[in-house]
Amino acid sequence: WAGLLSLTGNERFWLPENVTWADLERSPPGVDYPHARHLACALPLAVVVFLFRLLFERLVAKPCANILHIQTGVRRQVQPNALLEKFYQSKTIPDHKHLEGLSKQLDWDLRKLQRWFRVRREQDRPTTETKFCESLWRFTFYSGIFIYAVYNMWHSPWIWDTRQCWYNYPFQVKDHYNYYVAELAFYWSLMFSQFTDIQRKDFLIMFIHHLATILLITFSYANNMLRAGALVMCVHDASDIFLEAAKLANYAKYQRLCDAQFVVFTLVFFITRLIIFPFWIIRSVLFESWEIIGPYQAWWVLNGLLLVLQVLHVFWFYLIICIAIKSIFKGKVSKDDRSDIESSSDEEINSNSSKKCK
Repeated sequence: WAGLLSLTGNERFWLPENVTWADLERSPPGVDYPHARHLACALPLAVVVFLFRLLFERLVAKPCANILHIQTGVRRQVQPNALLEKFYQSKTIPDHKHLEGLSKQLDWDLRKLQRWFRVRREQDRPTTETKFCESLWRFTFYSGIFIYAVYNMWHSPWIWDTRQCWYNYPFQVKDHYNYYVAELAFYWSLMFSQFTDIQRKDFLIMFIHHLATILLITFSYANNMLRAGALVMCVHDASDIFLEAAKLANYAKYQRLCDAQFVVFTLVFFITRLIIFPFWIIRSVLFESWEIIGPYQAWWVLNGLLLVLQVLHVFWFYLIICIAIKSIFKGKVSKDDRSDIESSSDEEINSNSSKKCK
């Protein structure tokens, strides 16, 4: 820990050769260079974002769900049983050995026990209304922040010529501070809410993604890579808009619209995350920055985080292709392999496979 903490003030870790913190403190009049302390407001703002989300889901998303006739649904209730409930809290999917033991204790046959656990898991599944509200919140944020980013960065020359991200580095003004703080607060709120939102099979993958994103945003701001960081965030938000739109259409049972949005999402994901991100942004951070400013310790960390994100992109695109292949045979977008953990057996998965877009 001592070594880790020592990095927070280590100039040779954060800054290129022959640049010190004192150089960045001596900014010209009217010019403000980025400092890590500027991001201190992100955590309390994340709490505000989380609370705002709760209000949004109650006051906006739920009324929209009612207009679209998305019902909460009435769930079957299991027969109360203290022994089974205690076992369920520790293991939701009992194996055959445990089922036989419970069968002897309760004098129930195996089929009755399997039915009890299946219905009990069904009770914990989020309703379609809950999933709709979550997706509408994400769709609203991604759309708004993407439009804001494009509007504010469109006329910046470094968008079109990425070499300009590194000219006069790190003595660059604090561009797009609001964009950075908003994105960082949002991803911190996702870290909090991931433990209360719909649980998915790629929970760990998403946790790593959120953590890598938070570290990338923080690191890039701390050593003034705001221009490259803004490009990374903007590229990631683009495809998420269409993913959430496809999910909303699916929950509202507009299947053709869901299929069309999924096609658009697949194309945008491929273009932004498998072409633009690696061959435009990572190439600039790896090679153009090496040529213009040279590598230093934080440079290696930032590039490592970018490569982690790229590996995740390849993994997710593989899942997307799996969904696309299934949809060809089913005639519509089928169950996402990154879908909610709502079923626990092959039989249940097959029965629900045509009901979910994600």
